[in-house]
Amino acid sequence: MKILLYRSDFIPDIYFPAVVIYLQIQAPAYLCPMNELLLALQVAFQKPLPGWEAQQKMLNYLRPQAHEAMRTDPEARKGAVLVLLYPKGNELHTVLTLRHPYNGTHGAQVSFPGGKPEPEDVDLWHTALREAHEEIGFVHEALQPIGMLTEVYIPPSRFLVSPFLAFVPYAPTFAADPKEVARIIETPISALLNEALIGEKKMHVQVVNATVNVKYYDIDGETVWGATAMMLSELAEIFRKEGLSGTLRLEN
Repeated sequence: MKILLYRSDFIPDIYFPAVVIYLQIQAPAYLCPMNELLLALQVAFQKPLPGWEAQQKMLNYLRPQAHEAMRTDPEARKGAVLVLLYPKGNELHTVLTLRHPYNGTHGAQVSFPGGKPEPEDVDLWHTALREAHEEIGFVHEALQPIGMLTEVYIPPSRFLVSPFLAFVPYAPTFAADPKEVARIIETPISALLNEALIGEKKMHVQVVNATVNVKYYDIDGETVWGATAMMLSELAEIFRKEGLSGTLRLEN
């Protein structure tokens, strides 16, 4: 069955909806609604992103913005994560991972697949792809890059993280790396748009070295807070501004 996808990397900025490609896949076809959704997202990335305004909605403690951190910590370590969108059932999803508990900054936390660059990585985009393959077994066939969300600075580990948004027109089969990933969490985008899933509870926050009320997403029983919640909040705000729900209409 065929799915139309707009390739932004083929399209000059002055003439955006110029090129489409056809992908032959063995999956249900999400036709017009999916195309409209992808085009709306690509158009959104031609405009200023919600950025800090959206990120700080999931913060109720002091945390530096990325551009501030680049001034105060110019030697911050680079990192990248893959924010993958894909259809599953009649919902658009993204995928998160729960890390194993360990004696470190991010043990037992929920995050997007990603990490730091290795020498073989051409750039941070390839870092995100490699890490997604290593952590969740994602093979990036027919992957459609959409754009980069606003960077997030993580003070305890001094990482400046680039979140790359991309889409595949099928539900991937994931396989968790048992050394790194305790659980794979497939998350409907509609959950991010449901404000009833945003809560607050007391947690120890290393950046302020205190126990404070922390905003979080309750996603499939997991507490998603900090940098990942900031990225999710910006993604949700893009969907809201573009009038997108994350619900798909299946065409047989």
